[in-house]
Amino acid sequence: MIAGDNISSLLFNRKEHPFGRSWQYWTTRWWQWFLSIPKVDSPALNTTGKKFSDYQRDPNVWFLTSTMNSVVECNVRIPSGKGVLFPVINVTISNAEDPTLNTDADMISFVNGHMDDIVEKRANIDGEDVFISENNNRVNSPPFKFSFPPDNIFGAREGPTTGVGDGYWIFMKPLQEGIHTIKTFGSCMSGKVQIAINIKLIIEKIHHNCLHGNFSPADRSKICSQELSF
Repeated sequence: MIAGDNISSLLFNRKEHPFGRSWQYWTTRWWQWFLSIPKVDSPALNTTGKKFSDYQRDPNVWFLTSTMNSVVECNVRIPSGKGVLFPVINVTISNAEDPTLNTDADMISFVNGHMDDIVEKRANIDGEDVFISENNNRVNSPPFKFSFPPDNIFGAREGPTTGVGDGYWIFMKPLQEGIHTIKTFGSCMSGKVQIAINIKLIIEKIHHNCLHGNFSPADRSKICSQELSF
C-alpha cells in the first residue's frame, strides 16, 4: 500500500473522461482486448500473472481481468504512468456466440438482464473497501466490432463479429511506483457465474511496447484500426 493515498483519490469517477475519452470507449476497448486474445494466452485462465503483459497496446491504460471459475493470487508488474481498468463483474455477448440474437437490441437486452441479476459485487484496494454503485461503476458497452481468434476463450466461431457488453468497473488513475493490492468478487445468474481478482500490482519504471504480445502484423493493424466514436 502507498502511504498517504486515499482510495477515492486514486480512482476516476464516472463523470470524468479518462485521457479524454468516455468510460464507454474504454470498456469497449477492454472487451476488444479481452476477446481478441487466444485461449492459450488469456490472462483470465492464467494463474501466474505473466499473461497480463501480453497484448497490452494502449499507451495510457493497462487492462486487468478477473480469473474465471477460481480465485488465484498473482503478481502483476505494470509500467508507471498508466491508468488501470478492470471489471468487478461484467458480461458480453456477440452474434458469433449466439446467432439467435439477431439485432443489437436483442444483445443489449441479454447483457442488461444478466447485470440486473447481480447477486454480489465488492472490491477492496489496499485494504480499503470500495463502494460499488449503479451510478458510479456500471457501464454498458454499445455495439462494437471485433474478431474472435481461432480457439478463443468462449469457443465461438472465429472471425469478425459484433458484440455488446455491460458491467461494473473500476478505473484507477496512474499510480506512483510501489505496490497496490486489488481484490474483487462478483457473481450473477443467481450465483452460477462468479469472477474475482486477487492481484498484487507492482508499479515500476519499465519500458513497454504498446503492441507487445503475439499478434501477427495483420492482427495488430486490424485491432488498432478499430476506431470508436463514443
